[in-house]
Amino acid sequence: MSELSCEELLQYIPSISDFKDLRSSYIANCVLNNFLTHTAIVSNIVTMLAIRKSSSLPNTSKTLLLSLAASDVGIGFFVQPLYTSLLINWLRQNNPDCYTYMIFRNIAFFFAMSSFLSVVAVSVDRFLAVHLHLRYQEVVTHKRIFAVAISIWLLSATVPLLTLLNLLDAQRLILSLFGIAGILLTTLIYIRIYFVVRRHKMQIQSLRVLQSEERANFSSLISSAVGVFYIYVFIIVCYVPFLISLEALGPNNSSTSIKIFFLFSLTLLYLNSSLNPVIYCWKMRHIRRTIMDLLRNTPWTKHRLSQQHQQMLFSPS
Repeated sequence: MSELSCEELLQYIPSISDFKDLRSSYIANCVLNNFLTHTAIVSNIVTMLAIRKSSSLPNTSKTLLLSLAASDVGIGFFVQPLYTSLLINWLRQNNPDCYTYMIFRNIAFFFAMSSFLSVVAVSVDRFLAVHLHLRYQEVVTHKRIFAVAISIWLLSATVPLLTLLNLLDAQRLILSLFGIAGILLTTLIYIRIYFVVRRHKMQIQSLRVLQSEERANFSSLISSAVGVFYIYVFIIVCYVPFLISLEALGPNNSSTSIKIFFLFSLTLLYLNSSLNPVIYCWKMRHIRRTIMDLLRNTPWTKHRLSQQHQQMLFSPS
């Protein structure tokens, strides 16, 4: 990496001269990320175990959801600790060198992009399940979905390489285009899902065209699509501020307010990795039940239930 591109890269991060104005922002983001890194790792690992054990989920959905959860584990395990380390350095008024920031930037882009693209892929999968209905298993095979998941990770790995090739402007442009295109595509998908659901509900109410088993299957598809819709809503809330800050922050616009917005937009971006498992438990019944079974079977839970049972046996009536 050339010295010129290094200087260009460091123009996007806070400097020692910003310490007085950004100190409170450093502390707040440091505390938040230190907490969120634990929730992202633990909750997503539990979710991955639940997805693997769930017998009600098709293998196609399992593959994409596991890809999403793995991306979120990576954010909690690698990205947030690195970000916290940068914040601590800034609090100590030590500017990181170019290569330290480059490593953080590349790892962050890799996992954040794979998480975002996985959400888009899951949304497309749920649309096809609702739209194709009985033809879904014929068209969307596990082999094809596995190829999509691998492609997501390979594509996410190519974007950080642009930093090594001194193509920072091209990298920013690609990230913005992928972000905007992904959000627009997913928005159109859920508009289509809404109309498909409304049409099928009208058919059920007026013509009774679906048998009870088919009706239950379609109801399950709708529930799954709604669950992914909430993931989509939260990813918009968490990703859009970062995309805005990515365009706003630069050599020609590096005001204190923009830098504060950039710092918090990164934390909001990483918060999404802790929110996704909550949505799994909240809106996806099959995953919620499996997670509850896993939690009941932990040694700590069994020991606590045993203690409560003994207290009930020996307590005076």
